[in-house]
Amino acid sequence: MQPQQGPGFQGGMPSGGMMPEGMGPGMQGGMPGMMQGQMGQMGQMGQMGQMPPSGGQMAGAPGNGVPFEEQSYIENILRLNRGKMATVYMTFENNEQWNAKVFKGIIEAAGRDHIVLSDPETGRRYLLLMIYLDYVTFDEELNYQYPFG
Repeated sequence: MQPQQGPGFQGGMPSGGMMPEGMGPGMQGGMPGMMQGQMGQMGQMGQMGQMPPSGGQMAGAPGNGVPFEEQSYIENILRLNRGKMATVYMTFENNEQWNAKVFKGIIEAAGRDHIVLSDPETGRRYLLLMIYLDYVTFDEELNYQYPFG
């Protein structure tokens, strides 16, 4: 869809002093109280979802020399336990053939949305989606350090 042109419109916005409600002079599609130059900074900040603490960069952020500290997410815990035997319990809703399924194998890899297991008895590899994950059990101690404190 192309921006509207012609009488009453200029660059896709109404002309003749008409502005959308809540917008004053000097504001073109930005946030109330922000000038256009500030929107560029806001766009960069909005990508991360939060502003860094006062004083500059966030601890562990790339580029400040501090190593990045992993947060406590399931995929990170699974990565810390690569090579260990795990039992993965999953539920597949609306599936009449097999609603719940259990996979047992060695953790090969884990990502934000998946787990890769290998069954040492059959050599079969499983790519399992995290959205179906209920929980994971291990028959040995976990490698896990809580990242805060």
